[in-house]
Amino acid sequence: MFRTRLISGIVLVAVALVVIIAGGPVLAATLLAISIIGMSELYCAIGVDDRKLSPLAAVGYLGCFAYYLMVILGLTAYTMTVLIACLILLMSVYVFTYPRYQTQQVTGAFFGVVYVAVMLSCIYQLRMMTDGAYLVWLIFLGSWGCDTCAYCVGMLIGKHKMSPKLSPKKSVEGAIGGVAGAALLGVIYAAAVSGRLSTQGNHMLYFAVICAVGALISMVGDLAASAIKRNHGIKDYGKLIPGHGGILDRFDSVIFIAPVVYYLAQGFFLLR
Repeated sequence: MFRTRLISGIVLVAVALVVIIAGGPVLAATLLAISIIGMSELYCAIGVDDRKLSPLAAVGYLGCFAYYLMVILGLTAYTMTVLIACLILLMSVYVFTYPRYQTQQVTGAFFGVVYVAVMLSCIYQLRMMTDGAYLVWLIFLGSWGCDTCAYCVGMLIGKHKMSPKLSPKKSVEGAIGGVAGAALLGVIYAAAVSGRLSTQGNHMLYFAVICAVGALISMVGDLAASAIKRNHGIKDYGKLIPGHGGILDRFDSVIFIAPVVYYLAQGFFLLR
């Protein structure tokens, strides 16, 4: 199991390197595909879809595609319009197929668009910013770096359970180690790339803060994904990634950290 998980992790990192370095249409298309798969996993988990394309799920996927189209075309002023239109269409399906769906299925369908598609799209938006080729890696340093550091510290000195009902193996000590480790990785990364950045400032401090805050939020994302699974009695969202589960099992923390890093980076580097 460990070997399978390790190999899958290495492949994921390699794919991430290729796709993010390529940027542009390659990254956008990859994120769109990941979003659609992630939404499908969520919809099956919460009862919006039963692996047969339901009208609610179809509207959700359409909303995801339309949102990405606006982002790719640079028409971000219309993304809210897309979300409102998606909600209206979902409510229309709810009304005209009544009583086929329950209210929670409609809200779940809309939740999937925002939770998966909108939040993951921030990876593309950050990549397309000035210096985005460097800033985008802060998402993964804060997320996967925090996971690794938290695991190591938790295994060594973890005693106090952080959330015993949701994730019994996670400890307060591990969480602190994860945040500190992510901040340290941010400092090391800043030292390596600061000379290539077009913006001026204390990049070590900026990157440390962004990675630390992102790490905190990434843990919320991890626990939130676990809570959804517990509520619906499933172990994993899917089996797409051997040793890891589904897209949402591997990207749960990335989903939460992506918009946080995106907006923090804007604050540090665009509003100077």
